[in-house]
Amino acid sequence: MLRIENLRVSYSTPSGRVGGVSGLSFTCGREKLGIVGESGSGKSTIGKAIMGLLPTNSQVEADVMRLGNRDLISQNAEDIRSLRGRRMAMIFQDPLLALNPTMTVGAQISESFRIHQGYSSKAAQKNGMEMLDSVHIEDPEQMWKAYPNALSGGMAQRAMIAMMLACEPDLLIADEPTSALDVISRRTVLQIIDGLVASRNMGLLLISHDLGLVEAFCDRILIIKNGKLIETIPAKHLNESNHAYTQELLNARPRLLARSSHATSR
Repeated sequence: MLRIENLRVSYSTPSGRVGGVSGLSFTCGREKLGIVGESGSGKSTIGKAIMGLLPTNSQVEADVMRLGNRDLISQNAEDIRSLRGRRMAMIFQDPLLALNPTMTVGAQISESFRIHQGYSSKAAQKNGMEMLDSVHIEDPEQMWKAYPNALSGGMAQRAMIAMMLACEPDLLIADEPTSALDVISRRTVLQIIDGLVASRNMGLLLISHDLGLVEAFCDRILIIKNGKLIETIPAKHLNESNHAYTQELLNARPRLLARSSHATSR
């Protein structure tokens, strides 16, 4: 479904051009594909390059960057906007920053249905309420009328998921979708994403620095360092990787320390 060959992203700065991604190639079918790397490795750049959301000082080049039969490199800004929502969508790290604070949740979800699918206001509301119900909102009517600043982080993330999946895109990109949430909300949001991706037969790119999360959640994992692909590995074989950098990431995972003998003896 998604095919990328030799993706290069660079940025124009007062000191000259700075590289962000260099020679990256991968494919994503209707599967859960994790993208993992340390901070600054270029993970989010990949997702935003696909979505056409990088800043104006960026330059995106690729031998191939194709979503289905659509060449993303040759599309103009208007063509890319038409693909967002309908063919591809992105869940951002902080929903309270990504949602429009001047519009109710309902107005923002309704807008997706009206713009991308030509629904009437009444049909958009009906389908929007069903989407809120699908992300386990107990009172969709109350959520529909709420503004983002009245929501908790977990509720705001669910609202964003409902908005991003309103038009049933083929590809969902989730950029650290749980990093701003508490442990309980994190688990719930991941379960919701997992269920919706499976039921709608979508492809998922899960961008994260959490190796344990993508190992448990994804089918395959891309390991990224300094904008370059280090290796692609099935999630179930992650701990068998022999690559030195992957081993560094595995060894850097936090562990619960056993109580010391001194503490035990007290």
